[in-house]
Amino acid sequence: MKELSEETRRFVEAHRGEDVRALALQAGKYPGVDMPEAVVQIAGWQIARKKIPSWADVPGLFYPKHLSMEQCSSELTARYKASLAEGDSFADLTAGFGVDFSFIARRFRQADYVERQEELCRLAAHNFPLLGLGHVRIHCADALAYLEQMEPVDCLFLDPARRDGHGGKTVAIADCEPDICALEPLLVEKGRTVMIKLSPMLDIASALRDLTCVRRIHVIAAGGECKELLLVLRRQPDEAEREAGEAIITCVQLTDDGLSQSLSFTYSEERAADCPMADSVGLYLYEPGASLLKAGAYRLLASRCGVRKLHPNSHLYTSEEKVDFPGRRFRVDAVSGFGKKESKTFLSAVEKANLTVRNFPSSVAELRKKLKLKEGGDVYIFATTLNDGRRVLIKCTKV
Repeated sequence: MKELSEETRRFVEAHRGEDVRALALQAGKYPGVDMPEAVVQIAGWQIARKKIPSWADVPGLFYPKHLSMEQCSSELTARYKASLAEGDSFADLTAGFGVDFSFIARRFRQADYVERQEELCRLAAHNFPLLGLGHVRIHCADALAYLEQMEPVDCLFLDPARRDGHGGKTVAIADCEPDICALEPLLVEKGRTVMIKLSPMLDIASALRDLTCVRRIHVIAAGGECKELLLVLRRQPDEAEREAGEAIITCVQLTDDGLSQSLSFTYSEERAADCPMADSVGLYLYEPGASLLKAGAYRLLASRCGVRKLHPNSHLYTSEEKVDFPGRRFRVDAVSGFGKKESKTFLSAVEKANLTVRNFPSSVAELRKKLKLKEGGDVYIFATTLNDGRRVLIKCTKV
């Protein structure tokens, strides 16, 4: 981390809302400004403004290069993870830029930041006092070496690296660094609760197969996308976990205003749930949130929410009365078959629409071209297959 000159600091403050690519080309105009570092700080602040808004409001924070900003958690997901833990002692073994660490650390009397990159450790030492985190200890160390010698803590957190030796992304637990499967016995010995952040692309069934102490899995979505999986490991299950007899899956849909929709279940409950099929499309249509689609809570949604499924593989639901549903809710305006003449009449007054395909032989791009629809507007059209095999278009309004 470079110490910025006063002139460079003033430049960053004055130009932080501008295009960094254009600024980089103007270095000759500002000979007293460390332009490469100024561009890093401006770009970092611009990302933080959207991703970590409470940090962007703190003057004097330093930001790392783009890759660390790209990989760090959002404030929205960090606050959710912080809500799951509290106690006396906490350690983050792969703390990185420190977003998750900073929010979780506030829930503990003592918190240890562990990171092997010296540059990120220097940033943490500079930033944490400005964020009001005076109770933390910073350790520039390898995660495994620190884990082996550390005293047990109430909560241990890891965000293993998800890139292979060639820079590509990996989603298998065994391919992450450090190797969680090999370390599991030591992790649950050193942490009474262990939280592991993993790629949203990871197969949940493989996580349950590869690890023996998974008590809970949080599937976290925001902005309509599944953002991450959070595994909670404990050597001994708590009372609710003992009663469940298997891992409890919690699907969460986070929104920018802090509100969330959630549903918790076990896979035994999912397999045993009654899932009535719809004979036709009712007055309301429902699309599960991204976390529910990821976790596969398909049968439970029907039984718990009092809705019917359109088709075993469509993952769309319907009802005659509006119900509280963890996902997007729509009022059905019209239903059409997919015949050329029928669909033309159905779309006669529609020039643009938000198009979704579920269990349908065409892609969104192919269908949009065929129907001659522009993207956007207030109309939502779902192309799907009903339980009797009919392919239909469902025109809706979001409610």
